[in-house]
Amino acid sequence: MKAFLILEDGTVFEGTSIGSTREVISEIVFNTSMTGYLEVLTDPSYAGQAVVMTYPLIGNYGICYEDMESDRPWPDGYIVRELSRIPSNFRSEDTIQNFLEKYDIPGISGVDTRALTKILREKGTMNGMITTREYDDLTDPIARMHAYTVTGVVKKTSCKEKYILPASDAFEKPIKKVALLDLGAKRNIARSLAQRGCEVTIYPCDTTAEEILASSPDGIMLSNGPGDPKENVEIIKEIRKLYESDVPIFAICLGHQLMALATGADTFKLKYGHRGGNHPVKDAETGRAIISSQNHGYAVDPKSLDPNVAVPAFTNVNDGTNEGLKYVGKNIFTVQYHPEACPGPQDSAYLFDRFINMMGGNN
Repeated sequence: MKAFLILEDGTVFEGTSIGSTREVISEIVFNTSMTGYLEVLTDPSYAGQAVVMTYPLIGNYGICYEDMESDRPWPDGYIVRELSRIPSNFRSEDTIQNFLEKYDIPGISGVDTRALTKILREKGTMNGMITTREYDDLTDPIARMHAYTVTGVVKKTSCKEKYILPASDAFEKPIKKVALLDLGAKRNIARSLAQRGCEVTIYPCDTTAEEILASSPDGIMLSNGPGDPKENVEIIKEIRKLYESDVPIFAICLGHQLMALATGADTFKLKYGHRGGNHPVKDAETGRAIISSQNHGYAVDPKSLDPNVAVPAFTNVNDGTNEGLKYVGKNIFTVQYHPEACPGPQDSAYLFDRFINMMGGNN
């Protein structure tokens, strides 16, 4: 069946429908990862967005449900150059086509994703529509695309009640207790802590600081998540209270942005964002450049920082944007990228060990 991707600037791409045939309007973003498409599909940070995969062949190793980063996929739509309909992998349990149909996600294949990505890089991220309907007049769909905004996605992707992930069986007893505020968290954040001997209690995004602190955690983790950080006014107020406590805090992606907003800094929307498993970042403390996994459309404005509150700790080597902060006089550090990866390189996994040491190590 024919399908069309219509951008809000009037550009139309024709391809083949994959997955659900329902019409959807969403923010169109691109990801440059070569592998890990299932982890991309199940990353809650993509809620409210349709993802363009720049790698030309997607689906060749099928779907391995064990590799999902949440209970379900989150993107509104999926856009690929070529879809491999016959996967080859001893772990494969399903095809992408069936996976998209199962979760009612519209997709389109046969799109010139290189040309599409160039448009998004040159003009910036824009809204678009995936549809099987052939419009003679684009006035109505373009008007609807212009009206679309991504809202309410943190609440949508967060867990609904708290639960506990025990420390790995390799440890006789937990070495530390960590409270993880789920802002749309990927599973591997809690798993990375559990593998290091932490008992992780995962809390819904609207949990009060008082409830979290009442459990006397050794450390607090603020997770990744979707959407515009400034929308989360109430969560920012609670994070300010966490900042004012003496509990060590490590924040990732959206959590990094919310901590910055909670302490008086500002954020802004990037032209087309950072999404992929190949972004170089420099660690100011070690001078080491690492390759990172990233998925974000907003960044902290370093010019808005009060140097008495926080200083830049990590910088994006490609465009010089801020990739992390160290908070002055506090056991708090935050990063814009994903040290838990999945998919992506493991270069920055050492940050979890830094967090463990900040909590007092194995003492």
